Amino acid sequence: MDPLSLLVGGLLVAVGFVAGRLGRRRQGPAIPQAVCACGHPLSQHDPESTTCYAEVARDTYTKRGRWAGHTWVACSCRQYIGPRPIDEVFAPRLLPPTS
Repeated sequence: MDPLSLLVGGLLVAVGFVAGRLGRRRQGPAIPQAVCACGHPLSQHDPESTTCYAEVARDTYTKRGRWAGHTWVACSCRQYIGPRPIDEVFAPRLLPPTS
């Protein structure tokens, strides 16, 4: 192979590499998820009682006031107040049967 074709081939590889790095596809915007005021989605709330069963990290301190880590406690949210799914607005759920 002659040096000119090696130089052209190397240049094409370099241009392709740079174009691939600069023209990389960015991920699209995330799909917005309906969340409650407590910050948890509808899936973290019980559909029967609408209470939240997620856990939240709370700071724990020693008797001397030093930070000792996190303690996981139940979320204090008592009712889901976020947006309702459209199928629940127009028709009640059919499953599971209540009788």
